[in-house]
Amino acid sequence: MDFGSEFFSPIGRLLIKSDGKAVTSVSFSENTPCGRECEASMLAKKWLEIYFSGKAPDFTPPLNIKGTPFRELIWGLLLEIPFGKTVTYGELAKKAALIMKKEKMSAQAVGGAVGHNPIGIIIPCHRVIGADGSMTGFASGVERKIFLLGHEKKIIGL
Repeated sequence: MDFGSEFFSPIGRLLIKSDGKAVTSVSFSENTPCGRECEASMLAKKWLEIYFSGKAPDFTPPLNIKGTPFRELIWGLLLEIPFGKTVTYGELAKKAALIMKKEKMSAQAVGGAVGHNPIGIIIPCHRVIGADGSMTGFASGVERKIFLLGHEKKIIGL
């Protein structure tokens, strides 16, 4: 059974989906939540409430992300990006190449995986920027990406 909830953020309505045990999706959406709320979706809402209230959450709700092994690797690396910090697609590609024991990895391939992140904000794909510092590649809009990065910098006092 699918579970769902909604959260109204300063930059739009978020739809939270869960399988009942873990969060499966957080995305900007105007769709009606599916199913009913469960503990996992309530924890995601709590995380978002803390985040948008101006604090860094000290927990991660249970997540159930399904994708190719490569995408799951990249999404795991996104979770390692410190709060309020950014990395480039190229930096993520180098890290992924090391983990996969490859000589090199395409930043574009990493960008594709980042762009398919199903759990926005909690898995911080907004913290990935272009090599020149540009705000590229955010499926929910560059304005939201800029807001989220600015929001995090205020929270950590930068």
